[in-house]
Amino acid sequence: MPKLTTRRLFSISVHTLALALNAAVAAAAQSAAASAAPRAPAAPPVTPAVAAPMTGPQVIQLLDQTIDWYRTLGAQQQAANNPSDLLFLYDNRQIANQVTALAFEIARADVDVLAKQPQPKDAGGDPAASQSLGKLQDKFAAQGAAVQAELDSSHALVEKARTEQKVGLQAKISELEGELELVNARRSLLATMSALSSQGDGNGFSATALKQQIDAMAVTMPSATASTASSAPASTAPASPSVSSGGSTSSASGVSPLNGASGITAARFGLWDLSANVIRLSEKAATIDAIDKRTAALQSTFAQIRMPLIQQLKGLSARGDALATQADTTDSTTLNRVRDELDALSSQFKQASALLIPLSKAGVLLNQYRRNMGNWHQTIKNQYRNSLKTLGVRLAVLAALLAIVFAAGEVWRRAVLRYVQESRRRYQLLLLRRIALWSLVVVIVGFAFASELGSIVTFAGLITAGLAVAMQSVLVSIVGYFFLIGKYGIRVGDRVQIGEVTGEVIDLGLVRLHLMELGNHGLSGPTGRVVAFANSIVFQVSSGLFKQIHGVDLVWRELAVSLPAGIDYASAKEKLSDAVANVIKDDREEIARQTKEIQRATASNFGADARPRVQLSFSAAGVEAHIRYPVHLQNVSEIDERVSQSVFGAVAALGPGSSPAAAPPVTDAR
Repeated sequence: MPKLTTRRLFSISVHTLALALNAAVAAAAQSAAASAAPRAPAAPPVTPAVAAPMTGPQVIQLLDQTIDWYRTLGAQQQAANNPSDLLFLYDNRQIANQVTALAFEIARADVDVLAKQPQPKDAGGDPAASQSLGKLQDKFAAQGAAVQAELDSSHALVEKARTEQKVGLQAKISELEGELELVNARRSLLATMSALSSQGDGNGFSATALKQQIDAMAVTMPSATASTASSAPASTAPASPSVSSGGSTSSASGVSPLNGASGITAARFGLWDLSANVIRLSEKAATIDAIDKRTAALQSTFAQIRMPLIQQLKGLSARGDALATQADTTDSTTLNRVRDELDALSSQFKQASALLIPLSKAGVLLNQYRRNMGNWHQTIKNQYRNSLKTLGVRLAVLAALLAIVFAAGEVWRRAVLRYVQESRRRYQLLLLRRIALWSLVVVIVGFAFASELGSIVTFAGLITAGLAVAMQSVLVSIVGYFFLIGKYGIRVGDRVQIGEVTGEVIDLGLVRLHLMELGNHGLSGPTGRVVAFANSIVFQVSSGLFKQIHGVDLVWRELAVSLPAGIDYASAKEKLSDAVANVIKDDREEIARQTKEIQRATASNFGADARPRVQLSFSAAGVEAHIRYPVHLQNVSEIDERVSQSVFGAVAALGPGSSPAAAPPVTDAR
């Protein structure tokens, strides 16, 4: 109710202003009425005006939907990464420009129809006041034109008049200018009041405001500022370089439009790129489907707008046919009325056609747009199938290669277990198999996922250099492992000496070895400690690696004894040799066997005689006997003790006054 009251008050004020202005020009109005009275023509035929297919909000909604649909070209340009995609994108851009221009043309034509329609009764305006304002605008326009004509003639007379006449003419010109200014002021006031009275069509939109809003929206769409027929191709022509630039990556790579996705697989053959290409094509197909659905929605909107117009045109055509039939059987008076009605029908038909033609064009263009999207989607679908097939083939080849490698590794393992009986050699071959197997797997998988051969070679070189610097010690230890397991290498159970540490090998790994420490050169048994050494010890000069030959636990011990002066040294030498020989006589056969094993392993005749040896050394200080004898490592302490006792007894038996002085036994592995 308050809204209706305000509108009512506004209509009353407009009507009052119209009456006041009408009174100011009463004389002109009376003369115009008097001159028009004798004519008194018959009332023109009443023909309903063409109904606008859209209201003001619907016009804005249509433009918003069209602009939002036009912006899907950005998503298409991002998805167009093949030359074949660029062709579809270029055609779609041309069609989109034309459809957008047609949408703005439809909106402007609809606004023109809205402006010519009478306002509803509840629109807030008074029809009588609006009619009065219209008549006053016409009157003031005519009055202003008459005053302007008289003013122009007065100016012309001033130029030709004499001096005494110019004063009067100048006064008249001044009066006419004031009168013209008053008329213009009245016309301006009437124009303002007319705009205010016409504001609102039942939905809060005036024709003027709606046109301004359409023009503001058209500024953001360059294709909407030109006509559909002439400027749409011109507006799309500058867009082609941007499309080309968006797809420059594909065209620069030398991929022809015929191969599509196969060009990617030809240049990049890795599984990673093939998988990425399959996912990208799937996303591209989903994008095209989404854009096609939005195009179908816009097409449906245009079809809904077009249906009422078609019905109106059918009604106008039927009415025109009826009037044409009626004109054949009527008199001259009726013919004039029929002619007027036919003229009104023709005007309405033109108004409806101005909306129907761009709507039909837009429907045809959107059909073509959807056909392009369908063809594009089919092309992407074919590319997706080819890429998926290529990916499947590459995965099958990779699986086959890996199966062959693992099968060869299994054959290798079974052959080693069957034909190699020596545990040490079997362990070495199985270790070599494991290293070779996984190295081949890494190489095959690396090549399978690599994009380009050059890139993987460069990458492998950089990785190798980095690993060589960062893992220098580890790599040297791994290389040292193969030296340690060589022909004269060590194995678990061997007794070795590294630097000052003597121990038994309990573990030999790829990077380091572990020893169970033995005290006093192995004479006192294990100390209970485990010592770890890196395999790179074989490359170090400062610390040597000493080990027994495999299968040999024989070592030579040396004992130095001072002999008394004045004895028979030859007899003493023989007695000492017999004393030592009596001690080790039980192990003589085993010592002889191990001596031959040393000769076989080293291909040398050194150490062929395994009997004890006594060497005399003469000096100013006296005579010393150096006794060398072989012993087993397992009972070296016991043999040393027995040899010392036997030697001391033999020296004491050499004669009175003999006091032997013996140096501690020294181990000699020779």
